[in-house]
Amino acid sequence: MIIDSHIKGSDLNESLKNFWDLAKTKVEILNKKYDASQGAPVFTINGEYTTRGWTEWTQGFQFGIPLLIAEATGDKDMLALGKEKTVSNMAHHLSHFGVHDHGFNNLSTYGNLLRMSNQNILEASKEEKDFYKLAISMSGSIQSKRWTDVKDGGFIYSFNGPHSLFIDTIRTTRILLAAHKLGHRLLDENDKQIDLLQRAVIHGMTTAKYAVFYGEGRDTYDTWGRVAHESIFNTNDGNYRCPNSQQGFSGFTTWTRGLAWAMVGFPEFLEYLNEDSVDYEGIEEVKASFLKAAKATCDFYIENTSSDGIPYWDTGAPNLHHLGKYQDRKAEIHNDFEPIDSSAAAIGAQGLLRLSNLLKESDPTAAKKYEQAGFTTLRTLLTNAYLAVEPAHQGILKHSVYHWPNGWDHIPEGQKVPANESSMWGDYHMVELCFLAHKMNQESYYTFFDHLY
Repeated sequence: MIIDSHIKGSDLNESLKNFWDLAKTKVEILNKKYDASQGAPVFTINGEYTTRGWTEWTQGFQFGIPLLIAEATGDKDMLALGKEKTVSNMAHHLSHFGVHDHGFNNLSTYGNLLRMSNQNILEASKEEKDFYKLAISMSGSIQSKRWTDVKDGGFIYSFNGPHSLFIDTIRTTRILLAAHKLGHRLLDENDKQIDLLQRAVIHGMTTAKYAVFYGEGRDTYDTWGRVAHESIFNTNDGNYRCPNSQQGFSGFTTWTRGLAWAMVGFPEFLEYLNEDSVDYEGIEEVKASFLKAAKATCDFYIENTSSDGIPYWDTGAPNLHHLGKYQDRKAEIHNDFEPIDSSAAAIGAQGLLRLSNLLKESDPTAAKKYEQAGFTTLRTLLTNAYLAVEPAHQGILKHSVYHWPNGWDHIPEGQKVPANESSMWGDYHMVELCFLAHKMNQESYYTFFDHLY
C-alpha cells in the first residue's frame, strides 16, 4: 500500500455524508424487494441479493446496518426498522449451537440496540433493556460451549468440528466479552462455572499462537503477519497438526478476509482488556501477545495490498503473479487472473484504525502510520468505483468475494473473475467502518462494549 501521509479523517466528511444517504437507500431497497422466505441474504448476483445455504451467519448484519445508520444520522425510520427486524427474526440465532458466528449475528443486532438504549438514542424501558441483556448473555454462553481443550490452551471450534479453529472467530468472541461485562457466566455439567472472559482469552491466545505467523521459522513459508484461515488439531491428544484453509487458496497462503478478521479482532480484544474494570491474571502477557498479533497482521496487510489499500482475495493466489508488482498500483477490479476483495478492505481498515488508537500514547509514529493506512483504504472504498451507486443494485459495497475456490461468486459476462457484487458482511463492515470514522471525526470513539450497562 502507498499510504497517504497527509490524509486526515476530516478529509472524508463529505464522502461520509453522501455514504449515509446511499446506505439508507440500499436498506430500503433490500427490505422492499428481498424475499425473506429464502433465508438470510448472503451475496448478490447481478446486483440482487441471494442466499447460500452454509450457515445463517449474515442475518444479523442485515438488521444491524440500519441500526448503525440510525445512530450515525439520527434517522428514526432506520432505527424502527432495525429494531423490529431484530425482535421478530433473530431469536433463533441466540440458541444456535451449530455455528461460531454469535458475535457476528447477535452483537450486530441486540448489542447495538442495548448500546443505543443506554445512550437514550432508543427509548426503552428497563424490561426492554433486560431483554437485550438476556439475549447477549445467552448468546455468549452458547458460543462458549463450542469448546475444544488442547495441550496448551483451547478454542471455540468452527462448524467444521472440534478439530477446527477458524481465524474468523477471534472477532466473534466479543460476544463472550459482552456477556462477561454484563456479569454472566456459563454453567456446564455438574454446575461447573465457566468464566467467559477466561474462555475468550484462552481462545485468543491459542489463535495468536497458531493462526498467526511471526517469521520465527514455524514452516518454510513463515513470514511476519501471515495468517492461516484454519488451524487443525488432533482432538485425541490435543496436539496442533497443521494450517489449512476453507476459503483461501491454501494453509500456507493468506486469505485476506481471514487476515482482516485478525486485524480487527485482536485490537478490539485489546480495547476491552484495557478497561480499568477488567481483572485477569497474567493480563500483561495476554496484551503483549494480542498486540504482537495485531501489529503483525496489519503490517502484512500494508505490505501485501494494492497501492490504494484494496487487497486481492488471497496473497498467494496461483495466478496473482501474472499481475506483477500489484502492490505498486491501484487494485485492478476487472482483470483476467484473480479477484480483489473489497470486504477484506472494509474489515481490515477498521483494524488499522483501532490499532492506531491503541498506540497513540505509546508509539505515536506507528499510530499515525496505521491511522493513515486506514483512512487511505476508506477513501478508496468511498469512491463510485466501489460503492453500488447503480439505483437497482441492492448492495452497498461492490467487489466483494465470498468463496472463490468453491466457485460461488458471480463472474460478469465477458469477464474472467468475480466483480461488481456485494456481500452482507461487506456491506455491514463498510457501514461499521464509516461509523467508526464518523465517531473519530467527532472526537469520539466506538467500541462494541461501550454503554452495555
